[in-house]
Amino acid sequence: MRRSLLALSLMVLGGAGSAHAAMVAKPVQWTDQGVTYKSFLVYDDAVKAKRPGLVMVPNWFGVNDMAVAKAKDIAGKDYVILLTDMYGENIRPKNESEASAAVKPLYGDRKIMRERVTRALQALKAQETTAPIDPARLAAIGFCFGGSSVLDLARAGADVAAVVSFHGLLADDSKLPGNIHAAVLALNGADDQNVPASQREAFEKEMTAAKVDWASTDFGGAVHCFTEKEATAATGNCRYDDKVAKRAYAAMRAWLTEAFARKG
Repeated sequence: MRRSLLALSLMVLGGAGSAHAAMVAKPVQWTDQGVTYKSFLVYDDAVKAKRPGLVMVPNWFGVNDMAVAKAKDIAGKDYVILLTDMYGENIRPKNESEASAAVKPLYGDRKIMRERVTRALQALKAQETTAPIDPARLAAIGFCFGGSSVLDLARAGADVAAVVSFHGLLADDSKLPGNIHAAVLALNGADDQNVPASQREAFEKEMTAAKVDWASTDFGGAVHCFTEKEATAATGNCRYDDKVAKRAYAAMRAWLTEAFARKG
């Protein structure tokens, strides 16, 4: 069932939170098949109470200073976030050409994408003994390429309460059975040329057939990249939209709060 989250978003409108003096970004790394992945665990160290843990997959530029700043802003006092390296330590794209080359193998073989984001979830769980993570409240969020990644995490049957995709591609590779346990929220710009109507319709049919709790919201006037502050172009299909970003983050928070309460 398709339903709008705008009213719910406005009720909790507050953006992604603000930076805190005690915010930390601790390096977390693991090695798979000879490749070392370097991620960051981001949270407010001044708050000792356990809180939800989120896997966060950034856009196709991967782990960089802007992604760390974004993770800190979202985490605030509310979440512990694992900002996830999906490429390996030696791949840090510096321009669109390099970013396109980095994501190509993962879009080309979605099994690789699913394995890497699933490994990130395992890494987040492994931090429960050293960081204030509530193991009963886990979820995943992603942006652009990261949105596709967390949707595939849900498709892989991960035991998380929810996933939230921000301006991510919605297409499935149609190789998995309906095994989704998470509540799935997709947030897109209504004018995003990367996500045509046919892709949205296919996604809605997929979610409905999987009989999961899901919602999809298209923000009017928004294009791709609407949460990416560095997307400063005045025109084109990749552009930051402050108003829409705040609404989307509010929708995320409401969705996660509801999912955690239901799972609990």
